[in-house]
Amino acid sequence: MFRNREVRYGFLILVLAGVLFGSAVFGASREAFLWFAAFFAAAAAVFLAVNFFRYRRLRRLSIYLRQVLNGERGLSAPDNAEGELSLLQNDIYKLVTRLDTQAGLLKADKRYLADSLSDISHQLKTPMTSMMVMTELLRDETVTEETRREFMRTIRSQLERMEWLLNALLKMSKLDAGTVRFHPESIRAGELIRRAAEHLLIPMELKGQEFKIEAGEELFAECDAAWTAEALSNIIKNCMEHTPEGGRITVSCQERGLYFQITVEDNGEGISPEELPHIFERFYKGKNSGKDSVGIGLAMAKNIINSQGGRIWAESCEGAGARFILRLYRKVI
Repeated sequence: MFRNREVRYGFLILVLAGVLFGSAVFGASREAFLWFAAFFAAAAAVFLAVNFFRYRRLRRLSIYLRQVLNGERGLSAPDNAEGELSLLQNDIYKLVTRLDTQAGLLKADKRYLADSLSDISHQLKTPMTSMMVMTELLRDETVTEETRREFMRTIRSQLERMEWLLNALLKMSKLDAGTVRFHPESIRAGELIRRAAEHLLIPMELKGQEFKIEAGEELFAECDAAWTAEALSNIIKNCMEHTPEGGRITVSCQERGLYFQITVEDNGEGISPEELPHIFERFYKGKNSGKDSVGIGLAMAKNIINSQGGRIWAESCEGAGARFILRLYRKVI
């Protein structure tokens, strides 16, 4: 306790004051001096006791912080008493609890990053290996011209797939990092849907699929048109891939007061109950996914909608088609 400068100086001042006043009282009356000596001894005892208990609590907090620095996470119960030391103790416990939570989140982020890198490398490794094999075969002069053209078409297809994957991952990384700035605007619902499905109309026509838009001209959506069209496009593309030839895909819109709802339905193979909770997870591929599927489109769609304060979910019965519901909530002022 006396290692602390303020305690030494305080006790020294108390002793000096006691000596000065004691000398003055001793000259006046012996009985008064005895009373003063008793009072001085009691005051010194109170001073030492108060500082002893005060610094004992500070020492406990110091030991606790050293334990935290050493990696121990056994949190003590906070002090509910009054006083500055109790407030300090509670603040320290709050800080340690927050740091412990952040450490757990950082550990989870590192694990997630490692898993994502592993998934990405796996997605890129397969087409790269395929292209390397085909380029080696193309060096063989005995390969026919027809086979050579087929290999070139396959290599181009794999390169397009890799380009799409890298662009999608770049967009996902921007969304995850929070660097995307959404610019809400009012856009006709039909225009938003047509913009989302524009590049999918030819593949749907080749499969003989019917694409139907049910959106009145008076319906407007408040959203970032470009990013929302990207999310909606990924959902329509998923429905197209899981709907057989001659099937039907319908996109409808409803105005519901506090939110604007877009529903995408198909009459395809549907989603099994055990797969339904996982379809929006990154790199998740169901049992009926195509060989070119990478499992990132629906995850991106959910990230885009959630980042705008909306919601997205799916409803389905296996063998009876699937329904994707997007809700864009309006801001209440």
